[in-house]
Amino acid sequence: MDIVFQDGPEHFTLKPLSLTRPVADLRIGILTIAEKWSKILDADNFSYATVNHLKKKFPEKIGELHIRGGLLPSKDLIDAIRILNDGERLISGDEWLAHRNGDISVEFNGNYKLVKRPDNLFTWNKEELESDFDLLTSGRQSEPIPISNKTFGSRIFIEKGAIVEASILNSISGSIYLARGSEIMEGSIVRGGFSLGEFSTLKAGAKIYGATTVGPFSKVGGEVNNSIIWGFSNKGHDGFLGNSVLGQWCNIGAGSSNSNLKNNYDEVKLYSYVSGSFESTDLTFCGLIMGDHSKCAINTSFNTGTVVGVSCNIFGAGFPRNFIPDFSWGGPQGNMEYAIEKALATAKRMMSRREVSFNEMESDILSAVHAQTSELRGGMSLAN
Repeated sequence: MDIVFQDGPEHFTLKPLSLTRPVADLRIGILTIAEKWSKILDADNFSYATVNHLKKKFPEKIGELHIRGGLLPSKDLIDAIRILNDGERLISGDEWLAHRNGDISVEFNGNYKLVKRPDNLFTWNKEELESDFDLLTSGRQSEPIPISNKTFGSRIFIEKGAIVEASILNSISGSIYLARGSEIMEGSIVRGGFSLGEFSTLKAGAKIYGATTVGPFSKVGGEVNNSIIWGFSNKGHDGFLGNSVLGQWCNIGAGSSNSNLKNNYDEVKLYSYVSGSFESTDLTFCGLIMGDHSKCAINTSFNTGTVVGVSCNIFGAGFPRNFIPDFSWGGPQGNMEYAIEKALATAKRMMSRREVSFNEMESDILSAVHAQTSELRGGMSLAN
């Protein structure tokens, strides 16, 4: 079976994270949404139906089953999708959930979760970590846990090639999954749920609280709580990251931290690309949302509920604004526009450090995002 993951309106409400990827390519739990469904349904292949500027990198192929990109698997939903016939469309009220190339409506009466906002990712990460852990470890045997570690609980899985020594691993409150080639350096304290992606590193003395996901090829240190790092990003030094989501190719400078709780304990608002205003999340704890290729200098302090767009370079004393438009250069003292040529050159250098090619597709995506978000930068002058 071939699956097509189709973007819905949530492609727009999930910006800036969805500016550079289809919705189903977002990571929540251990896997991306597309990876979850594909493994559960034993798909032969999967592809994406997404917006124009992403189609070259994420081409759509013919598939007999279409699934809404932000839809998270659940037992009832999986069962309902399995029995869909050709020509049928699974709906719940006004929302479509899946279809087999048709529009004969079949009502789904169960509960489901549809990722529509960036904060949904860390809010629902705990449950997804446990589901993915069960999915990935079923019928498999973990590598032995070295005796130099102190462990609590039984939901710890170490893939072949992963390294962990002289650390505290507590899986009583949530599972801990270490992918192949990953490493937890000595002196780290990990409280599940937690997953460490392929060839990622948890730096010495790190303190991790669940529910936290680190994707592949990342370096993480300091204190992290209930956050998702998609992959290929670094937060390698001391500082706090909490109730946050970082995209790919991000770098957090040493000593940088975000606030995740307002001083008056009020609900946190996040900037919406759709409305152009700050909207309530109904959350008390909400930290930093950062798009791909963005970076901050040492000792950057992010306020509660800050949204950073794609390819920003943030520096300077004080708190940056709660919304930093895509391709911005600067900080609390003011922002200029990050010239597209310089942004592309920086992206190329960073990706080459991980031996990943910065090709024409990557360049075209960033150039398209730069053009689409130009109004957000207003009359900014170009950075030198």
